[in-house]
Amino acid sequence: MNRNLDDYNRMRDFSGTSEPVAVKRTGRKSAGEHALQFCIQKHDASHLHYDFRLELDGALKSWAVPKGPSLDPKVKRLAVHVEDHPLNYATFEGNIPEGHYGAGDVIVWDRGVWIPLDDPQQAYARGKLKFELQGEKLAGIWNLVRTHMPGKKEQWFLIKHQDGAARPQEDYDVLVAEPDSVLSERSIVDKPKLAAKQVKPLKKAPAKAGKAASGKLSGARKAKLPATLKPELATLVDSTPAGDWSYEIKFDGYRIMARIDHDEVQLFTRNGHDWTHKLPQQVEALKALKLESAWLDGEMVVADEHGVPDFQALQNAFDSGRSGNIAYYLFDLPYLNGVDLREVPVQERRAALATVLNGHEQPQLRFSEAFDEAPDALLNSACQMQMEGLIGKRLGSPYVSRRSSDWIKLKCKHRQEFVVVGFTDPKGSRHAFGALLLGLHDHDSGELRYAGKVGTGFTQTTLNHIHAQLKPLQVRQSALANPPSGFEAKGVHWLKPRLLAEVSFAEMTQDGSVRHAVFHGLRDDKPAKAITEERAQPVKTSKAKKAAAGKPAKKAVATAPSQADLAGGKVRITHPDRVIDASSGTTKMQLAEYYASVAEFILPQLKDRPVALVRAPDGIAGELFFQKNAERLAIPGIQTLDKELTGQPMMLINNAEALIGAVQMSTVELHTWNATTVALEKPDRFVLDLDPDPALPWKSMVEATALTLTVLDELGLKAFLKTSGGKGIHLVVPLTRKLGWDEVKDFSHAIVSHMANLLPERFSAVSGPKNRVGRIFIDYLRNGLGATTICAYAARTRDGLPVSMPIYRDEVKDLKGGNQWNIHNVHERLAEVGDEPWADLKKTRQSITADMRKRLGLKK
Repeated sequence: MNRNLDDYNRMRDFSGTSEPVAVKRTGRKSAGEHALQFCIQKHDASHLHYDFRLELDGALKSWAVPKGPSLDPKVKRLAVHVEDHPLNYATFEGNIPEGHYGAGDVIVWDRGVWIPLDDPQQAYARGKLKFELQGEKLAGIWNLVRTHMPGKKEQWFLIKHQDGAARPQEDYDVLVAEPDSVLSERSIVDKPKLAAKQVKPLKKAPAKAGKAASGKLSGARKAKLPATLKPELATLVDSTPAGDWSYEIKFDGYRIMARIDHDEVQLFTRNGHDWTHKLPQQVEALKALKLESAWLDGEMVVADEHGVPDFQALQNAFDSGRSGNIAYYLFDLPYLNGVDLREVPVQERRAALATVLNGHEQPQLRFSEAFDEAPDALLNSACQMQMEGLIGKRLGSPYVSRRSSDWIKLKCKHRQEFVVVGFTDPKGSRHAFGALLLGLHDHDSGELRYAGKVGTGFTQTTLNHIHAQLKPLQVRQSALANPPSGFEAKGVHWLKPRLLAEVSFAEMTQDGSVRHAVFHGLRDDKPAKAITEERAQPVKTSKAKKAAAGKPAKKAVATAPSQADLAGGKVRITHPDRVIDASSGTTKMQLAEYYASVAEFILPQLKDRPVALVRAPDGIAGELFFQKNAERLAIPGIQTLDKELTGQPMMLINNAEALIGAVQMSTVELHTWNATTVALEKPDRFVLDLDPDPALPWKSMVEATALTLTVLDELGLKAFLKTSGGKGIHLVVPLTRKLGWDEVKDFSHAIVSHMANLLPERFSAVSGPKNRVGRIFIDYLRNGLGATTICAYAARTRDGLPVSMPIYRDEVKDLKGGNQWNIHNVHERLAEVGDEPWADLKKTRQSITADMRKRLGLKK
């Protein structure tokens, strides 16, 4: 391992930080099999700065750039050389805890490929690197030059070369124009700048709404009513920023924009889909405002019996057509009565909105109030109410139709004491112990019941200190009424229930176990017998929650199907708590619940198609098994085809029982043929899988998808898109069943060869990592007899369990990767668009014609 990577490991305590450990690589692909990657991480440590990293010799050579890169060749940016980082650090985002080296928030601000213009090792040794960047944000030629300035660390300059990608600093500051992550919704707010920013105080709302009132607002201008308007989106942050902000409750519902043109009211989702017909009572309530014209922004919400937004209840209201139960919480007014208010400060827009609603508030229309409490206290109250969190809005900011750092979201983390009932042995480089097992006393029976584990948040000092307190308390038997068994109980040392641990966590599962838990310390100020699950109390300042005053909020439970609901109760999930993805804490039961919840979408994609399974008996980090037949798999409801066509029996999953039964047998992925049992010898589609060099930025995938679609359009073939659930995009081209496997495969190969010949610097028609270095391999090999492709709506065996998801053509440019959706966030997407992106797939009738073959150089 690179000596500087030893330095990297020595400088960090991995028991307390989620940064990746630098490990000795065994069997890794050689550097010649992938393009050299670069990344720039925005890092809010003691001072906000940018970490510039170039892959070289198996590590990321790293420089801290205090002021960040500039596109202006006249601007030299100081770059302080620091220790090498491991290659997998290039995708690290998150929070480095206080007390750890580099404590603060980190996002990936840019990433992509760097191309050295000279021998990189020699140029680096000389201290004069010249290279091209192909990133999401940065492009063109750059220079890194070592200086002779004194200092503990080498001082370099990062300088943009004069070329087509250069821009004067006074005209364009890329750091200001594009401040957010290229991998996620994360953002980092520049706290020093916020603290210094002066904004106008919140004004009182005008007495009456209308042209006169809206015309007095600063920044307002007369304009025609826009035909469409996209909403402003909030960026996720990990802590409350300094400066002048207002905070509202983050509702668990559907974002809806309302367009009013006299008596015509239209309601649109954030993606522009018209939901007017789904919300007739809300439409009538908006008409009752008697506005000349307007655009209003808000969230559709259904509250539970305690006044807490309930997303499952919202879905049920839509499904049953009971829109009267849905409240429209309005929080912004970008246009009113012939006046564009988007440049008006947010506090003035909201004051105008409050006036519009004053005296007209109905059960279906509510004003989303801001609160005067300190944000940390307000967030704590919201979390106690089992709500999602807060939305913060920078005072003085305009309304923009994109994701903005002027709107932020703070998500809840729950925190309480637990009884320490056991501990596990350490693994890897960890000393003392691995994780603490937790328990809580049941409110009704008083029994001490298992509540999961916590294995992060410890430093080496706390590990040793706590371990010394654990050893005298060891006993042979568990004090739990329901001790874990099997995998969960392996290597556990049980304890007398005396010690208390304070733990934060994302949520409590249906069976009462914590997820994403972080240890904060031991406590001795309460007796262990008094520790139960904390029941939330209502937020006293929330007018929207008056009905909940004095009532405890119900326990947060999963909204997915229960064990009894899975496949009609015909399939029982054994070892339901077994974690199959450590990165998200996802259990086997949660995966089964996911597949049960999307059965109506995935079963039509599986119907009558031979399927292959990817099984992960020891979780996705263990050995994976690709299985094409059902031999030795006791899956109820599965169908088997004879082996006449392929030489081995094939499986069909045509019902929920077989689908959930496959998950019970540790299946994660489902891959399908391009033909059905109607005519197994004749494909009814072909697939082009755009498989990029992992170092390439997503921008390259956007361009590649557009180019491939252009070729298919010119041939006269309609394609339907889906994310791969990994790094790529799949283009699915439906066909009438006329040609055999070889003819279809040859045709798809000809398309790929044509594109590779046309643009050899972008595309490869030859498989294998060495043949796609810096390029995208368009995989046509999935179109042969017996070959398979990941099924739409199926999960992948990757961190976070991403899902292969159907998308619209024009959505590609707005994605941040092929793993945009996972089993935990896919339901909001499905609730909004359903199967609309692929609604016409089965109805599409098209064939490979002689003219198409001729244009690609094939024989008729």
